Amino acid sequence: MSDDILDLRIKKIEDLKAQGVCLYGGSFPRKHSALWIKENFAENAEVCSAGRIMALREHGKSIFGDIKDITGRVQFYIKKDNVGDEVFSILKKLDIGDIIGIEGELFLTRTQEPTIKVKKVELLAKAMRPLPEKWHGLKDVEVRYRKRYLDLISNENVKDVFIKRSRIIKEIRRYLDDQDYLEVETPMMHSLAGGAAGKPFKTHLDALNMDLSLRIAPELYLKKLLVGDLERVYEINRSFRNEGLSTRHNPEFTMLEVYTAYADYKKMMDLVKGIIMHIADNVLGIKQLAFGDQTIDLTNWEEVSFAELMRDNFEINPDDSETEWLSKLKKKNVKVELKEGKISRTFILNLISDLIEEKLQTNHPVFITDIYTELCPLAKKKKDDPLLSERFELFMGGMEIANAYSELNDPTEQRERFLCQAKDECNAKIDEDFVEALEYGMPPAGGLGIGIDRLVMLFTNQTSIKDVILFPQLKPEVQIAEEDSEVNASE
Repeated sequence: MSDDILDLRIKKIEDLKAQGVCLYGGSFPRKHSALWIKENFAENAEVCSAGRIMALREHGKSIFGDIKDITGRVQFYIKKDNVGDEVFSILKKLDIGDIIGIEGELFLTRTQEPTIKVKKVELLAKAMRPLPEKWHGLKDVEVRYRKRYLDLISNENVKDVFIKRSRIIKEIRRYLDDQDYLEVETPMMHSLAGGAAGKPFKTHLDALNMDLSLRIAPELYLKKLLVGDLERVYEINRSFRNEGLSTRHNPEFTMLEVYTAYADYKKMMDLVKGIIMHIADNVLGIKQLAFGDQTIDLTNWEEVSFAELMRDNFEINPDDSETEWLSKLKKKNVKVELKEGKISRTFILNLISDLIEEKLQTNHPVFITDIYTELCPLAKKKKDDPLLSERFELFMGGMEIANAYSELNDPTEQRERFLCQAKDECNAKIDEDFVEALEYGMPPAGGLGIGIDRLVMLFTNQTSIKDVILFPQLKPEVQIAEEDSEVNASE
């Protein structure tokens, strides 16, 4: 934005103030949205609407313009004779981006455009800065993410994505509520991060002088509720992992976790399929999802064995030693990062997830089953093959969308699993409080986690997670400028 444009707008603001105009009004009794006006148009009907000015066309003693609200745009027409000289002189100082309230009656123009013939105008907010790129669309990706408010004003498709996101979450709640699940809230600050593999964000509570972590998952708290005889619970939660950013990862993300007493991972398959089909029916009304260059068929669901994938692609078996893992991965030219001479569980999970995603560019949902027990410290073993777990991961569009398993409810085995995990994670602490809760008896249960952000990506055909999070995490502008300077200096 040039200084001249800003100076001109500031001059208009000063002139309006001198005329005694209130630039930032209070509440306005808007009764009719742009969509309502178009759907219920009646010649000479009185309407009261409000919105942001998106177009202005002055013709001597008249002004045509468009105002926009969340439902769309509607044209207005102001004639000098109808509002008087003083008001008209004020209205000539309006700009695109200003927010106004208007009252008047409807008519059709010669081009059959529904239009409000304005009798009364109220300035509700004067825009000091002009909308980007002459209000025809914000194109710069970095600016779009950093100034999402401008993105929402300028790009209708972006607004539609986030409206659809809200509807998706609403339908998830409706589906679960109708099946007698209880929505609950659990702590976001944990004394011991658990329930998933991931690096937590650390913080400190001054009042109790104790270190805490932002949760990486709510799982252990939700399973304590199963112990407390809350048999069907869910939480749509914010979780945090202090790890990398990508088109599929944001440090702060939204998850759905659901727990069902007296169920298992097979029941969770039915549940996640039911949720996804419910969203498809009630939000999109279709069973074919366009995602990137794929079309995902929701009428075809497949199960694939993880153990067989690892054997066929990497010659790795569930009873292989760590040394054998390393050797076989290196033979396949997989870059292996060691932590104190060992492969961490987190590394293995991330590696496998990436490799499996590359192998599963299918045009339909795929359940990955038969995941190694050693990678699933909270899941039950398969009775017919203890080296494999009663767990699945759901992949759609090449992304992991959901994770579920039959919950381990044996406190003795859970402690042993935690001990093995702590050893692998370099003496991580064991959640003794959770183990103690299991000692009081937790019913057999199925647990399910769904990545809401990725699910929204699928249902809105967005290939970057940043396009479905209103305010994604970004590198500071100062840091970007410093890096650009370093690059230019090196050249």
